Amino acid sequence: MFRKLQTKHAGFTLVEIMIVVAIIALLAAIAVPGFLRARKRSQASKILNDLRLIDGAVDQYAIETARKSGDTVGVQDWTNYLKKDTRLYASGQDLFGDDYGGQAVDTLPTVPAGAYATLSDVADTGFWSPYSP
Repeated sequence: MFRKLQTKHAGFTLVEIMIVVAIIALLAAIAVPGFLRARKRSQASKILNDLRLIDGAVDQYAIETARKSGDTVGVQDWTNYLKKDTRLYASGQDLFGDDYGGQAVDTLPTVPAGAYATLSDVADTGFWSPYSP
């Protein structure tokens, strides 16, 4: 007359949960270095783009003020030819806080030494060409 109550014990065992956690950890270990490398590569691209903007700004300043080759253009002068409300316009520095400094007319700007050292593992000398340090 008395029947045992049949109960279903649905759920995951500890071993199954540990296997899932191990798989997630393995996937994370594979993915995270790739994301960090992509981040550094995008920072290098940003600095390269800044160098192109600086080169154009110095050229424009030199044309408008009748400067000749080799004349030095101060940071305040070339930043006036950049888009307002940008980090480069406001500070004349790269992402890492290194100054680009004054530039010479008809001379390509160079990569700041700190940025080059920080990003050398993802951006070799060929990447920076023609703005090599």
